[in-house]
Amino acid sequence: MLYVLRHGEAEPRAPSDAERRLTAHGKAQVRAVAMAAAARLDNLQRVISSPYRRARETAAELLRALDSSAELVIDPALTPESPLRDLDSLVECGGAGEVLLVSHQPLVGELVRWLCDEDRLEPMGTAHLVALELTAFVRGGARLLWRERPPH
Repeated sequence: MLYVLRHGEAEPRAPSDAERRLTAHGKAQVRAVAMAAAARLDNLQRVISSPYRRARETAAELLRALDSSAELVIDPALTPESPLRDLDSLVECGGAGEVLLVSHQPLVGELVRWLCDEDRLEPMGTAHLVALELTAFVRGGARLLWRERPPH
């Protein structure tokens, strides 16, 4: 199982894009999604996050809300403009276990559309979480099982 989570709402400005922090609303979004999906994330083994601050904070907030002991890994392949081909090894390193990727637009949207071979999927808003049944890291190699969104 592969889960993909876009970071929560972040502050609009910081000294650099990589340093933007989650807002209080962004943290609440992540907690709400984590709690709504908690039973379905019960077997989560690894969370792999972008090194950008808002993604790391999202991953930490999710793990706290779930009271999870899943391993947290930071990987530069999950930055916003990373090419999809760089994600193959991240997904494979999860083996048969359940892995959650925490990243940004446009990467998360491109990844889900490519894996599901569906160009008209709903956009990944802040703190949107999707579950994919992954058979292979190829175009069309996954099926979208469910999506969780934060309340408005």
